[in-house]
Amino acid sequence: MAALGDIRVKELNKRASGQAFEVILGSPAPDAKTEFPLSPAPKKDLSLEEIKRKLAAAEERRKSYEAGVLKQLAERREHEKEVLQKALEENNNFSKMAEEKLNQKMEANKENRSAIMAAMNEKFKEKDKKLEEVRKNKENKEVHCEEN
Repeated sequence: MAALGDIRVKELNKRASGQAFEVILGSPAPDAKTEFPLSPAPKKDLSLEEIKRKLAAAEERRKSYEAGVLKQLAERREHEKEVLQKALEENNNFSKMAEEKLNQKMEANKENRSAIMAAMNEKFKEKDKKLEEVRKNKENKEVHCEEN
């Protein structure tokens, strides 16, 4: 057993996993000052002015805290309003763009349909002309055949 000041170290038997020690602390010296007093420090008497001052300071801290909380709430509400406004604007813009695209597609379809109908009408007119020519030729042949 070795002794170092107020601390004594006693070596226990050695083990396969390592060594074991027992540390024994010495008793405190009678003249040593303790860190923690055994009894609370006596409270000094507060004057009425000091109490009022402390109450006023506490009230001021409470009001300051309340003002801070109210300010944060107001900022959150303002942020929520801005987010909602932005969402509404984006929604309106999207709706307008979608409507414009739809109108453009409808106009393009209308123009395509008109062009297709005009082409078909032209084709039918051509066929009608050919049919008319064939009829005239047939009538002419019949007239020629009857004359002969």
